Amino acid sequence: MPLAPATPTSLVDQAIDGMRRLLASGEWSVGTRIPPEPALAATLGVSRNTVREAVKALAHVGVLEVRRGDGTYVAATTEVQALMRRQVERVDALHLLEVRQAIEVRAAALAAQRRTDDDLAALDRLAARRLAALDAGDGQGFVDADVAFHVAVVTAAHNPLLSELYGGLVETLRASIDDPTRGYPAMLPEHDAVLEAVRRGDAGAAARASAELLDHVTR
Repeated sequence: MPLAPATPTSLVDQAIDGMRRLLASGEWSVGTRIPPEPALAATLGVSRNTVREAVKALAHVGVLEVRRGDGTYVAATTEVQALMRRQVERVDALHLLEVRQAIEVRAAALAAQRRTDDDLAALDRLAARRLAALDAGDGQGFVDADVAFHVAVVTAAHNPLLSELYGGLVETLRASIDDPTRGYPAMLPEHDAVLEAVRRGDAGAAARASAELLDHVTR
């Protein structure tokens, strides 16, 4: 029996799925300007009109941002992250911190149980980057390494939904981190305690260390 011809809706879904794969692979990261319609249509194997409809759909849910006269940019890598970002913009810093506690404390415990050698190597590298940036007086480098450290702990929990939810907090997290080169505490011992508990595989200690770190942030 011959296959029925594809409907416009299914072609749009096909284009959306192709864009989601590009986002999931990391080829399109947040802030990336996506290719123009002709190039994207060729890559995805659909028409420019189909690409246009797919972009509209992803822009509607907040994954893409269309800037007239400039292009289309990645605003979030998944619909869940886009939703989290929109919600974060409506709450105050204390609410954000409470959500961080809910995610990070549990993630640290799971990381202690599930971390791999590669996870530990990544955490060690980021802890070293944090310290090196601090010693060099590189405030932006410190913030970047600090954000990446927290993301790596959540990644080591190996729960894709936790990682997706946390991804929606990353930009707000970055904006909330104080630059230690301006006199703010770097909280090196607190971060080291999380890392060492994860390294030992002690879920209880990892959760307590993460909770203590966030308590210090609150204070």
